[in-house]
Amino acid sequence: MNRITTHPVLRVPDRETVLFYWNKTPFSAGKDEVISSALFANGIKIFGHHHKDGSAQGIFCANGQCAKCTVIANGIPVKACMTKVTENMIVESVEGLPKLPEVNDTPQISDIEQLTTKVLIIGGGPAGLSAAIQLEENGISTILIDDKDELGGKLVLQTHKFFGSVEDSHAGMRGMDIGRMLSQKVEESSNIEVWKNSTALYVFNDKKVGILKDGVYKIVTPNMILNAAGAREKFLRFKGNSLAGVYGAGAFQTLVNRDLVKPTKRLFIIGGGNVGIIAGYHALQAGIQVVGLAEALPQCGGYKVHEDKLKRLGVPIYTSHSILSANGKESVSSVTITKIDKNFTPIKGTQKSFECDTILIAVGLESVSEFTQEAESAGIKVFSAGDADQIAEASSAMFNGKIAGLKIVQQAKPETREIPSSWYEKADILKSHPGPVQELTSLTKEEGIFPVIHCKQEIPCNPCSTVCPEGSITMEGDPIKGRPLFDGKCKGCMKCLTICPGLAITLVDYRKDRENPVVFLPYEISNIEVQKNNTITCVDVDGNDLGKYMILGARPTKDSDNTWIVRVKVPRPIAKKVVGFTIQEKGVSERLTKKIPHDQIQDDEIVCLCERVTAGQIRDLVRQGATDMNQIKAISRAGMGPCGYKTCENLMNQIFMAEKTAREDIVKNVRRPLYVEVPLGKFANGEEK
Repeated sequence: MNRITTHPVLRVPDRETVLFYWNKTPFSAGKDEVISSALFANGIKIFGHHHKDGSAQGIFCANGQCAKCTVIANGIPVKACMTKVTENMIVESVEGLPKLPEVNDTPQISDIEQLTTKVLIIGGGPAGLSAAIQLEENGISTILIDDKDELGGKLVLQTHKFFGSVEDSHAGMRGMDIGRMLSQKVEESSNIEVWKNSTALYVFNDKKVGILKDGVYKIVTPNMILNAAGAREKFLRFKGNSLAGVYGAGAFQTLVNRDLVKPTKRLFIIGGGNVGIIAGYHALQAGIQVVGLAEALPQCGGYKVHEDKLKRLGVPIYTSHSILSANGKESVSSVTITKIDKNFTPIKGTQKSFECDTILIAVGLESVSEFTQEAESAGIKVFSAGDADQIAEASSAMFNGKIAGLKIVQQAKPETREIPSSWYEKADILKSHPGPVQELTSLTKEEGIFPVIHCKQEIPCNPCSTVCPEGSITMEGDPIKGRPLFDGKCKGCMKCLTICPGLAITLVDYRKDRENPVVFLPYEISNIEVQKNNTITCVDVDGNDLGKYMILGARPTKDSDNTWIVRVKVPRPIAKKVVGFTIQEKGVSERLTKKIPHDQIQDDEIVCLCERVTAGQIRDLVRQGATDMNQIKAISRAGMGPCGYKTCENLMNQIFMAEKTAREDIVKNVRRPLYVEVPLGKFANGEEK
């Protein structure tokens, strides 16, 4: 069983199990577990084969927005990532085109329930919840819908402590705890009606919204809409991009941090933004080997403290590198990356191949903006917040959700006070990009006890200055985004050490031995045990080896929230340089010696996963003069599959750009009327057949 049985942060519950059958073989699943997670837990990663070319199908988004994980459950095609296992469920792989079940009777058509509400919030993530809390406080009746059975959105998948502002976005708390705290406030409110397992299907021109709630179709007429539906992950074109084992970072975090399933043994990450870097950290916490991370730009786009944290633990990061191919017959067995020049062109002779069984694609997000556009077209007053408005960190989504909620309050109650201009300034700070990397300023002090802060970059993050009881840590410049500086007294309480989201603060104690001081190191991968008298390889902020030293002790403090403090005695010249220690052996990231041949022109890269349309097919049509995505869809079927163009539009735009098609000449695809696939019987409010 590929289950996570111990985790440094997450509680591993005792779960009741149910029996189900996969292609006639009995397996066990956790009660209320979705099919895809149950299959992964039992070592099943291939869910069927595509009817066009026989290619293996698995998961990609694990969020209900694509259809790559389709299986047959009790005779009906379903999305494995959104359908729960039930006792004695018969699950079968899709081999070719799935057969529709026979219908022996006609469902009875009944009236569809129609409701009205002042506000409809689409999405129960950080932005939607923060907005709902404002609406509750101002007594505005609201329906909040979310397509999962737990509110919180991506917050519930985040085991790390959050950046941002303590006051405005709960910085220093773990994302999962923030999500559950906000969820509890909303679910206990009297003015907010929460609909879980509910998907918005479309905002119609008659100002009504179709919603599938617990499998029952309902129609809601709102006065106002807040679109807080989040974002979807972007995909990449490369040889082998449709192999089983190639999927998004969100899908990985869902399997690991929500369902406590270990979906891989050896992981390689493409993309050095915060999403990719954090996924690598979550993998290490789950006991998964992270072979490496490749980022196309000369430096990672994520926070430097996140990147450094990964490097210190032993994960190599290859900047100015991109993926050349995923290699394997049906599923991934290795990855090949290559160095690229400033024009993102592969540099010949720089290929490197690594053994891995999973490749995470973390190359950016795209706003789920459809509901905003539909509401505007229908003439409904609509607001958007979080990633549905602008891609940023969850700390920003929370604060911007709060502002959006108050904007709605102003519409409903014009007498409401104006939102202070300082709030908008703070919102801009929270969603700002990281500043340039700077050199660390070394303290000359070598006596007593004090923190050493290893932040090289201005980012929105202030919990260390907020928590210091002596007031000795201040923010240089801006109180949220400035770099933290220590100047003053320290009593060694270690609060700054344990609250720092980047694990970028150490404590150096010269009081007992000035020549061999004790260094206190934060550590959150405690399922990889470190104990007294163990020898560890200490490293500096960039992951450079500083030597092997013996641990004096290792334990969490009373208020550290599962952050351990590891004590090690080191020579004075390196005491202020030690930031962490390596836990992953270098052998994990060794290159394959066998060379894998590659074509220069990779026309077989898949653009449309649903219909198996290749880059070569799209490129040929563009070179023939096609600039209308709808025409390309009609000829090639690209975008005609179940996901409704959610994945391939971005890839087609890349081909247009490569072929130098003017942006103003491109005619965008007309999206299908419904957000996700729905059985026709649902619109009659009848039984699903």
